[in-house]
Amino acid sequence: MEHIARFFFGVSGNVIALFLFLSPVVTFWRIIKKRSTEDFSGVPYNMTLLNCLLSAWYGLPFVSPNNILVTTINGTGSVIEAIYVVIFLIFAERKTRLKMMGLLGLVTSIFTMVVLVSLLALHGQGRKLFCGLAATIFSICMYASPLSIMRLVIKTKSVEFMPFLLSLSVFLCGTSWFIYGLLGRDPFIAIPNGCGSFLGLMQLILYAIYRNHKGAATPAAAAGKGDAADEVEDAKKAAAAVEMADTKTNKVVADDADADGKPADDKVASQV
Repeated sequence: MEHIARFFFGVSGNVIALFLFLSPVVTFWRIIKKRSTEDFSGVPYNMTLLNCLLSAWYGLPFVSPNNILVTTINGTGSVIEAIYVVIFLIFAERKTRLKMMGLLGLVTSIFTMVVLVSLLALHGQGRKLFCGLAATIFSICMYASPLSIMRLVIKTKSVEFMPFLLSLSVFLCGTSWFIYGLLGRDPFIAIPNGCGSFLGLMQLILYAIYRNHKGAATPAAAAGKGDAADEVEDAKKAAAAVEMADTKTNKVVADDADADGKPADDKVASQV
């Protein structure tokens, strides 16, 4: 029964994780259409690629027995993330492209080192421990990446940049693999995905708190309101100045009329 439950959570984790891997498709379709990466960052895709490669390697039978479902989804994720990275490199500006190529080289070097060390220097439990630690570290880093978005939500009191379905998927994916790791008594799967489940839950709580808030006004909007207020105030001052000038003119005309012994209206008419 335990094996059936573990298989179920492994399959559900595969399905939900696939949705997460495919969620940036809209972003990259926009990059292709505009032929520019704009202000998007390529760092998360490189880091996710490294996480997928290490997790796929950890799930192989000669590294960690009975974890083939870990390899299937992370192998698929590696291909998807590699496509994202290639698209980013094609449409990025030269300076950004050079940085991303350097980061991709670092990702490739780390994965190659882990593979070579685990194959040539380690065997059995030592190999599993080494590969598991490497996969765990980068899995936690990947799950921790939305912390900046959570900080933005708290600061702006708006969930505009934290989609509900994505937060829900992170929670469900982390929970599925956390239970999978517990049932298999595998801390290298349970620990990072437990962290992912917790962070996903925090995102959902933030969404529940701020979903009805309009958020703070943007600096540009605040500046626009300030400019409008200044214009209104200037108009009021100009109108007051004109009214004051008219009053002074009428007073001068009236004084002149008194001096000449003519009515004010006659005096104005004669001046005209």
